Amino acid sequence: MAVTIEDLYRNYGVLADAKDNLSQHKDAYQVILAGVKGGPKEKRLAAQFIPKFFNNFPELADAAINAQLDLCEDEDVSIRRQAIKELPRFATGENIFRVADILTQLLQTDDTAEFNQVNAALISIFKMDAKGTLGGLFSQILQGEDIVRERAIKFLSTKLKTLPEDIMTKEVEEYVFAETKKVLEDVTGEEFVLLMRVVSGLRVLQTVNGRQQLVELVVEQADLDQALNPADPDAVDRLLQCTRQALPLFSKNVHSTRFVTYFCEHVLPNLSTLTSPVAELDIQLEVLKLLAEMSPYCGDMEKLEANLTMLFTKLLEYMPLPPEEVENGENSASEEPKLQFSYVECLLFSFHQLGKKLPDFLLDKVDGERLKDFKIRLQYFARGLQVYIRQLRVALQGKTGDALKTEENKIKVVALKITNNINILIKDLFHNPPSFKSTVTLSWKPVQKAEAVAAKRLSTEEMGSGASTKKQIAPLPRRDARQIYNPPSGKYSSSIGNFNYEQRGGFRGGRGRGFGARGNRSRGRIY
Repeated sequence: MAVTIEDLYRNYGVLADAKDNLSQHKDAYQVILAGVKGGPKEKRLAAQFIPKFFNNFPELADAAINAQLDLCEDEDVSIRRQAIKELPRFATGENIFRVADILTQLLQTDDTAEFNQVNAALISIFKMDAKGTLGGLFSQILQGEDIVRERAIKFLSTKLKTLPEDIMTKEVEEYVFAETKKVLEDVTGEEFVLLMRVVSGLRVLQTVNGRQQLVELVVEQADLDQALNPADPDAVDRLLQCTRQALPLFSKNVHSTRFVTYFCEHVLPNLSTLTSPVAELDIQLEVLKLLAEMSPYCGDMEKLEANLTMLFTKLLEYMPLPPEEVENGENSASEEPKLQFSYVECLLFSFHQLGKKLPDFLLDKVDGERLKDFKIRLQYFARGLQVYIRQLRVALQGKTGDALKTEENKIKVVALKITNNINILIKDLFHNPPSFKSTVTLSWKPVQKAEAVAAKRLSTEEMGSGASTKKQIAPLPRRDARQIYNPPSGKYSSSIGNFNYEQRGGFRGGRGRGFGARGNRSRGRIY
C-alpha cells in the first residue's frame, strides 16, 4: 500500500515527539523512507523528512542514503533540487566520501538551477570535511564518466581558491597536490591547464621548493626527454602549453634551463617546419616569444656554446645582407630584403641573455669572416631601424590619452617598443668587446599601465592593401604612415601576445589522444 501525505506527517509527528526514545520508532522512519515511492507531494516531503532523522537510525543509513539518492534522480526537477539541497545533512563521519562522490556525479546535470544547487552542496560539505570531500571529487575525476570528470576538474579550478585557510589547511593542500599528480598521468590539454591552475594556487607551494616541484610536474608533461616531431600539431601544442604553464614559475631561483635547452636543441632547428595547432597562429613567432621570455631565468647550461651557436645561426637567417650595389652606386633592381622585426627582437633578446654567460662567444667562438658578415647585417638592420624609429616618433609625437588608444596608434606604440629594443641590443653587440649589460623589456610585456597594449588582430582589409600576408616589413619604403606601420600589427594580436591557449579548448581530441603515452607507463587512457 502506497504511503500517503497523512502517513508521512503522522510518522513525522511520532519521531518528533519521541525525543530521547527515537531509536525505538524504527518502523516510523521506515514509513518515511517508503515515501520516495509515492507521488510528487510525498517525495518532496520525504526529501525533507529523511535527512532530519538520519543520524538517529545508523542501522538504516544505507537505506536512507539510497532513498535520498532515488529522489536526486527523480524525473521532476523540483524534487531533485529539494533532495540535493538536503544531501549535505547526510555528510557525517564515514558518509562524507559517499555524499561527495554522489554530488560530484550530479554535476553532470544540464539544469542551471540544479547545477548551482550541487555546487552549493559541495561547498557546504567542504566546510565540514575538506579532505573527505576531495576524496569523493578525485574518485570521480580518476574513475568517473568524462562529463563528470570535466566538471569536477572545473569545480576544483574555480572553487578551491575561494575557500579560506581554515578549510584549505596545509594537510588538505598537500592532499590536493598528491591527488592532482595522479590525475596528471593522463590528461587532455584543457584538463592540464585547469589542474595547473589548481596546484599553482596552493599556498603550500608558494616557496622556491614548491615552485620547483611544479616545474618538475610540467617538465614531465612536456616530455622533454623525447625529440620533437615538428609535423605533429599535438606534440607542438603540448610543448607550447606546457611551456606557458611553466613560465610564471621561473625566477632567479627556479631556473628555465631544461626548457631553454630543449628549445635550442629541438625547436630552433625545426622552426620553419613546425606545424601550428591553430590555423591562425604564427607558430614561429609564438615559440620565439616563449624562448625570449624564458631566457632570463636560464641557469648553467651543459652545452652553452652549442646552444648559443644555434641561436646565432637562427638570428642570421632573420638579419639579411644589404642589397648589392651596381656600378653607379644605386641598389640593384632586385627586391629589397624584408626586415622581420618581431622575430629579430625575440632572437636577439635570447642571444643577449645567454650571451651573458659566455661573453667572449662572438670573439672566440665565431670565425673572423662570419663575425664580419654578422656586423654587416647588424649595420644594415640598424639603418632600417633608425628610419622606422624616426617615423614612429613623429607619428606619435604629442599624442596622449584617447589618441593613443586607436588601433592604428596602438600598433605604432608596439612597433616603437620593438624597434627601440632591437636598437639597444644591437648597440651592445657593436661594443668592442661586445657588451651584454643593457636591459630591455620585451615589447609584449607591460612596463606600466599607461603603456599596456592589447592590440586586436587586424584583418587584411583593415591593414590596407599594402599589408603583407607573411607579416613582414620591407625596409626603408617611401610609403604613407598607415602602410608603414600596419604590416607588423598581426604579430601583436592578443591571442599571440598573451598565449591564450585556454580559450582554444586545450589539446586536440579528448583523453585517449593528447599528451601521449610516455615510456613504459601503463595508462587507462592513452592520450
